[in-house]
Amino acid sequence: MKIAIYPGSFDPITNGHLDILKSAAEIFDRVIIAVAHNSNKNGFLTVEERVGLIKQSITGFSNVEVDSFSGLTIEYAKKHNAEVLIRGLRAVSDFEYEMQLSQANSALCSSIKTVFLTTKPEYNFISSSTIREILSNNGDISKFVPEAVNTYLTKMKS
Repeated sequence: MKIAIYPGSFDPITNGHLDILKSAAEIFDRVIIAVAHNSNKNGFLTVEERVGLIKQSITGFSNVEVDSFSGLTIEYAKKHNAEVLIRGLRAVSDFEYEMQLSQANSALCSSIKTVFLTTKPEYNFISSSTIREILSNNGDISKFVPEAVNTYLTKMKS
């Protein structure tokens, strides 16, 4: 069984993230969305809120589960017997950072590979920070996030 970890902050999860997840779920037997506790970032949503919203957004995926973790992604992947880390690319500008991250992970554990998946062009500009910016300026985020996320964030905002 090929297990892949799709790590990230997902603060909040977007339709672009789900597009990457759809591709990963078609390729791998099991995909774990791993929501990172990042002590260097003040999260917009709590890790628990993000996990809950992701679970509500992935009901159509039978081979995907959601978890959270602290520490190194590569250690989390080893603990779950994963062979692959999934990283999403929206544009060429993402590549340099993602390549450095991939190389660092490879230096820590060469048996776990990184697979880069690209999102559809209509999602290239969507990022969690863009969603937060639109929301903070009372914009409509419904086209960019799953329904559960839109509902939650819209209620939270009002």
